[in-house]
Amino acid sequence: MTTQKVIDDLVKFRNDRGWQEFHTLIGLSRALGIEASEVEKIFLWKKSDNDLSEEDKNALKFEIADVLTYAFYMCEKLNVDPNQIVEEKLAKNKQRHWKFEKK
Repeated sequence: MTTQKVIDDLVKFRNDRGWQEFHTLIGLSRALGIEASEVEKIFLWKKSDNDLSEEDKNALKFEIADVLTYAFYMCEKLNVDPNQIVEEKLAKNKQRHWKFEKK
């Protein structure tokens, strides 16, 4: 399945429900932020990845899907290919250098 197929399916889903008026960039940005916080909520009070139960991992999978859904909707509005912009950002990041200290 291609990214474009997923975006096409999402757009059809949105359009079939008449949600176009709500899918502004600002509205989608707010929804994406809320869904990203739902990802964070899964990790609340956990000390490491190892503390995730199978139920947590399943919930995480679907919260990530929600984040990607809104990101894909934003890409559709901007008429950009999500894979291409990730590769462009990766190329920029390869030119940057970060220093992390091990604890």
